[in-house]
Amino acid sequence: MSRLIILDRDGVINEDSDTFVKSADECIAIPGSIEAIARLSRAGYQIAVATNQSGIARRLFDEYALAGIHHTINDWVEEAGGIISGFFYCPHGPDDGCLCRKPLPGLIHRIATELEVSVIDAPFVGDSLRDLQAAKSAGCQPVLVLTGNGTATADAGLPDELCDTPVHADLASFVNTLLDSDSQ
Repeated sequence: MSRLIILDRDGVINEDSDTFVKSADECIAIPGSIEAIARLSRAGYQIAVATNQSGIARRLFDEYALAGIHHTINDWVEEAGGIISGFFYCPHGPDDGCLCRKPLPGLIHRIATELEVSVIDAPFVGDSLRDLQAAKSAGCQPVLVLTGNGTATADAGLPDELCDTPVHADLASFVNTLLDSDSQ
């Protein structure tokens, strides 16, 4: 199994918002998520974040504000004793026709290239169907958490090709399960 773990951002690490997380001040960590990332890092996992950020295309915030959000999350994780290897984002809108917007696997391919790692069988933790679809199409192991949009995603039912996707209450629950299985 790969020692890489890919995380969606909004709804997995921090609270999601229907009006977008537009600044570091609006970024609120989901309880237990920062400590979970730090635990993964200390256990030898490399962490990458893959996130759609169409608020840039919609002109709700710019890449400078996005960098500030990512800097804040990174600081939280470092203070907890962990490291995030990189934040990878799609700045495009849903109708822009790019290759990096999830459910397409472009961000995951970028992670593989830039971090020089295999993404095959790497867990990809997300809260939406598009996260799971991107993970599956790139050869990752999709994992659904019920935070953010996760409950609505589970309630809508997963397509057959994703029916064996593990489901966890939140990122901390996934990390507990993973690290427990690692220690056996």
